[in-house]
Amino acid sequence: MADSPRISVLGLGAMGAALAATFLRAGYPTMVWNRTPGKDSELVAAGAHGAPDLAAAIEASEVIVACLFDHTSVYETLDPVVADLSGRILVNLTSTRPEEARELANWAAANGIEYLDGGIMATPNLIGQPVAAIYYSGSQRVFDELRTVLEALGTTEYFGEDPGYASTVDFALLAAMYSMFAGVYHGAAMVRSVGMSAEDFARRAANFLPAMTFNLPRAGKRFDSGDYTRPVQDLRFAKAALDAIVAASRDAGVDLDIIGAVRNLIDRQIANGHGADSYERMFESLNPPRRP
Repeated sequence: MADSPRISVLGLGAMGAALAATFLRAGYPTMVWNRTPGKDSELVAAGAHGAPDLAAAIEASEVIVACLFDHTSVYETLDPVVADLSGRILVNLTSTRPEEARELANWAAANGIEYLDGGIMATPNLIGQPVAAIYYSGSQRVFDELRTVLEALGTTEYFGEDPGYASTVDFALLAAMYSMFAGVYHGAAMVRSVGMSAEDFARRAANFLPAMTFNLPRAGKRFDSGDYTRPVQDLRFAKAALDAIVAASRDAGVDLDIIGAVRNLIDRQIANGHGADSYERMFESLNPPRRP
């Protein structure tokens, strides 16, 4: 493939448009297509080629980047043109579950399409900056060949041939993010009972939470080893804290959907006789698969 492969970006939502604009700025010939007409005007004005139809978008490029709504929309879009995709590279940056990514990889292989799956850990405005991380798995040959192209979008990391690996890491980090945000929302609900604004509380949370994340690698080491002895804080101490937070939440009239679930993780481990172990042992209540 030439140093500047032709790229077609399918899907011009906020993320797809950001990907296409970044490829353009990096100097790659870029064609764009969207199921809803008219969303390509700014990109065309910036130098992209607007595809008159999907078939033209496929025919124009060696590399097809799909950033569509969901797994179903990938099939709905690409199945009708699967014969045209044969011999081309498909980089799927649509949010798809790990098993869906593996299914797409099998579908691609059966149709002579080289496949690379990606998980984007960034918002559209961050694409093209080093802070934007994009994880890939699938064809190593494709990743190696396109690495310079992909690095235009942000920091890249390749996780191996299993097409579902990158998606698993992507969704796991999103689970951590949404759970953290939900905890902040619970706190904002609590402080409303004393008249503090959610904005004021959120500023405090933004300062406090990053200071606590230094413990995460240590917690991960405990999870990997299964050794929860020598606790800094044991489960009984954590339970006392969570019981008090639950009671305070009730007093404030806040539902327990979030903080109650955390306490339940602790309670299950204490009920199994692990009260003297490190509070990180609540991880085992999640029934993780066996350690590799």
